[in-house]
Amino acid sequence: MPELPEVETIRLALEPHVVGRRFERVEIDDPRLVRPFEPTAVAAELEGERVEALERRGKYLIVRFQSGRALLIHLRMTGSLRHAAPGSLAHDPHRRAVVRLDDGSDVAYRDVRRFGTWHLLEPRELDPYLVQRLGREPLQRTFTARSLAERLEGRRAPVKAALLDQRTVAGLGNIYVDEALWRARVHPLRPAGTLHHDELVRVTRGIRDALKAGIARQGASLRDYSTPDGGRGRMQDEFRVYGRAGEPCARCGTPIDKIRAVGRGTWYCPNCQRLEPPA
Repeated sequence: MPELPEVETIRLALEPHVVGRRFERVEIDDPRLVRPFEPTAVAAELEGERVEALERRGKYLIVRFQSGRALLIHLRMTGSLRHAAPGSLAHDPHRRAVVRLDDGSDVAYRDVRRFGTWHLLEPRELDPYLVQRLGREPLQRTFTARSLAERLEGRRAPVKAALLDQRTVAGLGNIYVDEALWRARVHPLRPAGTLHHDELVRVTRGIRDALKAGIARQGASLRDYSTPDGGRGRMQDEFRVYGRAGEPCARCGTPIDKIRAVGRGTWYCPNCQRLEPPA
C-alpha cells in the first residue's frame, strides 16, 4: 500500500506538471472510484477546474482548485498516477481514469485491486473532513514525543496497532511502522501506553528517519507502486526489517523474525526490540 513517502514522491513529481493547468477532459471508467456518485457526473464537475496547488495530507493526495474545491485522492492498496506526454499513453487494462490537461498531456490513474477513491469536496469541506480522520503530520515540527504521548496515553493496544491508526499519526502503514520501530528499538507488541519518555523520543525520531529515507529513495516498489514517470522506487533495497525474515539484523546480526500483529505481517529484531519494558 502506498504510504506517506510514496504519496509524497507522487506529489513532488506531478506538481510541476499540474499546478496552473486546467482539467480539459476527464474520463472516469470505474464507478467504484467515485461511488456513490455517477462517474460521468463527477467527470463533468471536474472539467474546467484549474489546479491551484498539489498537496499531501497523510496518505491523501490533495488537488486544490482555484474555485476553492478540492479533489481528494486516496491510492489505497494498488493505486498509482502516471503523467504522460500528449498522445503517449500506452494501453493499460488497469487504468481507471484519465485527466487531459490543457497542455495536451495526460494524468492517468491505474489501480489493480480497485480500492482507491476520488472524492470531490466543495469549498470549506476539506479541512473538517481531514481533521476528523487524521492525526499530526509526522514530518512537521508539531509532531513531538509529547504530542505522541498524548495520543498513546492509556492505550493497551500494541504500539504497532496504535501507529497504524491514522488518527494517532498521519501517513504510516505497515512498512514504515516496522522500519520506525526497529530504529527506535521498540517491540511492535508493546502496549502503546507503557512507552516511557525516552522510548517516545526514539519512536518519533524513528518515524521521521524512516519516512525521510523513503522519500529520498522515491518510495518502495514491491508490487504495483511506480513513480509518475513509470520508474520504481528504491526504498525496498534499504529495508532494515520489513520482509527480511531470517536475514541478519543490520545492527546486531540476530536473525529478523516475523510475527502477526493486529492481523498484519510484522518484522522485528528479537534482540534489539525486546518485548519486556525496561525496569
